[in-house]
Amino acid sequence: MSDTPRSYGRKTIRPTLTPKELITPTPALKGAWAARVITLFPELFPGALGASLTGKALQDGLWSLDTEDLRSHGIGKHRNVDDTPAGGGAGMVLRADVVASAIDAARGPGPLIYLSPRGPAFSQEKAYQLAQGPGVTLLCGRFEGVDQRVLDAYGIEEISIGDYVLTGGEIAAMALLDATVRLIPGVLGNAASTEEESFSAGLLEHPQYTRPASWEGQDIPAVLTSGNHGAVAKWRRAEAEALTKDRRPDLWARYVDADDQDN
Repeated sequence: MSDTPRSYGRKTIRPTLTPKELITPTPALKGAWAARVITLFPELFPGALGASLTGKALQDGLWSLDTEDLRSHGIGKHRNVDDTPAGGGAGMVLRADVVASAIDAARGPGPLIYLSPRGPAFSQEKAYQLAQGPGVTLLCGRFEGVDQRVLDAYGIEEISIGDYVLTGGEIAAMALLDATVRLIPGVLGNAASTEEESFSAGLLEHPQYTRPASWEGQDIPAVLTSGNHGAVAKWRRAEAEALTKDRRPDLWARYVDADDQDN
């Protein structure tokens, strides 16, 4: 039997040893963006991804989510997935042979990414790139990390969500998926929302206001209720620039450099 996913009509059927319901509430539509997550804790998914707009999109088949239980690829009677670090040291390292087996079983179209504090920082630009592709396969680490040999052998890309260490890659995987899935056409009701939010133009987003018009002695800026769309756009851009310059000088420097190059 071929390991290549087979498509019938709009639903994508994948060979698996895990029993599935005859009628699933979350059909994977043919051509839908596909996420595959390799993890020791598949029960953590979809988690927050199953709620709100990403959850509705998952139910509607705009994207699919499959997990691969790393433990099922473990070695021996006790399904061991890790061993002590070569050269000594604290903690345990995920075995190359175990991780490779899981990758072979789970990998689909799109990049293979290991959530790791060693990788370059995840960004809105990267989320856009991933959303425009067919999907992604994510490897969630645990313990002291993953044997370097499997990372090298598969050319695995490493991505970090920040300069801090988590107990595992599952939360990072959810953050990456949430940021990416919301950019898939049809997931958000208003596509313009993604064009005006933080980082989309290289700037932080401008302040937002809504009713009541006055609260605790503070009024909504008059320009926002003036009906002058040109003045509103100018105010929003000025506020976004001021916030970025004050709070994220690194973003501001890149924004200024890009603007200089365009001119």
